[in-house]
Amino acid sequence: MAIIVCALVVASIYFRRGAEPAVAAPEVSSLSVEVVQARRQIWPQLLFANGALAPWQEAVINAETSNLRIASIEADVGSRVKKGQLLATLASETVVAEESKQKALVAQAEANLKQARSNDRRAQVVGEGGALSEQQREDYRIKVALAEADLASARAELQSTRIRLRQTRIVAVDDGIISARTALLGKVLSAGDELFRLVRDGRIEWQAELDARQLAQVQPGQIARMTLPGGQSVEGRVRLVSPTLSTKTSRALVYISLPNDSAAQAGMYASGQIELAPREAVTVPDTAVILRDGRSYVFTLNEDMRVVQRPVVVGRRLHQAVEILSGLDEPARIVRAGGAFLNDGASVTLVQAQVAQP
Repeated sequence: MAIIVCALVVASIYFRRGAEPAVAAPEVSSLSVEVVQARRQIWPQLLFANGALAPWQEAVINAETSNLRIASIEADVGSRVKKGQLLATLASETVVAEESKQKALVAQAEANLKQARSNDRRAQVVGEGGALSEQQREDYRIKVALAEADLASARAELQSTRIRLRQTRIVAVDDGIISARTALLGKVLSAGDELFRLVRDGRIEWQAELDARQLAQVQPGQIARMTLPGGQSVEGRVRLVSPTLSTKTSRALVYISLPNDSAAQAGMYASGQIELAPREAVTVPDTAVILRDGRSYVFTLNEDMRVVQRPVVVGRRLHQAVEILSGLDEPARIVRAGGAFLNDGASVTLVQAQVAQP
């Protein structure tokens, strides 16, 4: 009987212990994180654009006379020249001979005029004595007038020849850089043949393409920054905003002047941004924003040390920070970095809690 009682006592103790609930094991966090809060800052608004680089103004230097060959070429592509600097010369022998001929014709016309005036004076003296009729005296005056006209014509021809002689010297029409040369040594020219192209003052500008909505926000004088194909950054200013849009692309050009000493060259294609009037922005560090499935997210930390994945709409980026347009409460604690290794609801360990600078 005693043996049965002991067995019952042991069994009751065993079943009581089995009924006690098991103590839950502490949950292990997946990642240690640092948190920050969103910050309000005054940021410039940026318009992003692409466009080609082209000369500010390009001058075309043509031949002004014809039937003369190019005797020498004094400049080539890339040459930096001053206004009036010699670029090429044309063979001038025939023009010099023509000038000598015209000088002789002027001298002859001057002599003829001198003789006509002398005859007119004598006729006037004789006519006062009644030896000449009024008609004869009129003939002498007409001869003087004809001689004067012949002299004026001869002088005009001489002046024309001298102009043509000056045109045998092809000179730069302005300061700048030679961008193209079609002049060939020995080529016989026709009037109007192109010889050189010149980038005036060596100035290059960025012709940024904008749509109608963006165009309305741009004004001359605004700062623009662009990145060249080689990675160099260049700063310029808006010089001119096109008054019309292209009927084919529905886009307009904004002309942005660049420094003369920049690495920009005509023919390049560059991207950049135009700074508009600044406005307030809610910003977080760019490391806090992750991209998943084509959308932007941040992780916020709750009081139970679990993170919540929140979709956000991002805007401008500046100095390793990004603007949050919507989807975020400013007092929220935001995971600064490492969001790519987190999932919604994950438990984390807080390393440092601070209001950090984005």
